[in-house]
Amino acid sequence: MIDVFTLDLLRNYLLAGAALFILGMLGFLSRRNLIVMFLSAEMMLQGTALTLVAFGRYHGNLTGQVFTIVILTVAACEASIALALIVILYNQRSSLDVTLWQDIREEGVPATPQMQEEAEAEPIEPVPGPESYPILTPAGIEPAHPVQPWLERRK
Repeated sequence: MIDVFTLDLLRNYLLAGAALFILGMLGFLSRRNLIVMFLSAEMMLQGTALTLVAFGRYHGNLTGQVFTIVILTVAACEASIALALIVILYNQRSSLDVTLWQDIREEGVPATPQMQEEAEAEPIEPVPGPESYPILTPAGIEPAHPVQPWLERRK
């Protein structure tokens, strides 16, 4: 006998997983910024993981959780590769817009008309000079903080 409450709970999790996947897909297809595209791909993976966990819980086994651990591992690897790719591409063109990367397209693959117009309108030159990376503040001794009377302990 199937419990109605369990089916409603499964349906809710499946709807949430589908919503995450669809929002990620829409973000990936509609945006041109590399960072937003990779975040959208992560959202699609999380929607899939939620669906797998829901099915695993519904069937009473750990298969969904095991697949979710595999998905999280793949997502972590994808995030590290994406970060390296974003740094390299930003250093070459000083922009994260995917339409600027028409020259690395495979031979024989036509460009979309919108991308072709944008690529012909403004040729982007590589930025001369050394590569620039973000500068982090050095770690060291914590600076002295002003003393507030209400924070002091009474003896």
